[in-house]
Amino acid sequence: MLRVEALQIRRGAKTVLSDVTLDLVPGEVLGVLGPNGAGKSTLLGALCGELLPDQGKIWLDQQELKSLGGAQRAQRLAVLPQTSTLDFAFRVEEVVGMGRLPHQSGRVRDDEIICAALHAADVGHLSGRSYLALSGGERQRVHLARVLAQLWPGEAGQTLLLDEPTSMLDPLHQHTTLQAIRRFADRGAAVLVILHDLNLAARYCDRILLLESGRPHALDTPAKVLQPEPLKAVFGLDVLVQPHPERGHPLIIAR
Repeated sequence: MLRVEALQIRRGAKTVLSDVTLDLVPGEVLGVLGPNGAGKSTLLGALCGELLPDQGKIWLDQQELKSLGGAQRAQRLAVLPQTSTLDFAFRVEEVVGMGRLPHQSGRVRDDEIICAALHAADVGHLSGRSYLALSGGERQRVHLARVLAQLWPGEAGQTLLLDEPTSMLDPLHQHTTLQAIRRFADRGAAVLVILHDLNLAARYCDRILLLESGRPHALDTPAKVLQPEPLKAVFGLDVLVQPHPERGHPLIIAR
């Protein structure tokens, strides 16, 4: 479990994130929403240990995050940044295999996990191809497979942090990607995912953290957070919210 208490991040004299307290529990997908500059990527940077809090604490399974060594942390916490750069002509399966570097599970087991992660991210058909020959969306899905492989098969005590994993994907692959993430959480991992699409968040997230100017505006279920009043207050967007006719989750329609 990932626990955050009274987190504050400053850049120079400016406070860019404050008053964030949350528990990310096993089996949960927590969506983080907010306008540009709301502090979403800053939050992810703090949760993965890239940014040190100016105030507050972060725990990973009862241990302070800052006390964990790199390999120890990487075995339990994986992060997919908004952009992942790789300028070498590795084969797709070699890129995914990078996720196994923190482990010593052996070549045979690693190959099994790489194959499983490729298929979980719906990129098994890309095996053998050069990473540099892929489209932007294909590369994004390969990197999803890499972080899935890092924590495979996903279980309680493991945490996956994702920064806009659907940003370069077509509508079909937006859903297949979030379905893969949802299945990963269902096996016991805790998942935090930054999204911009309100309807994708409504469908796939258990809870939603709505950030406004670096502070939490709401933290609750999609049915309670994705309502006209908070969405107007945070995004300045007038919306109509109705139950999805088949699934029942909120369906957000811009007026």
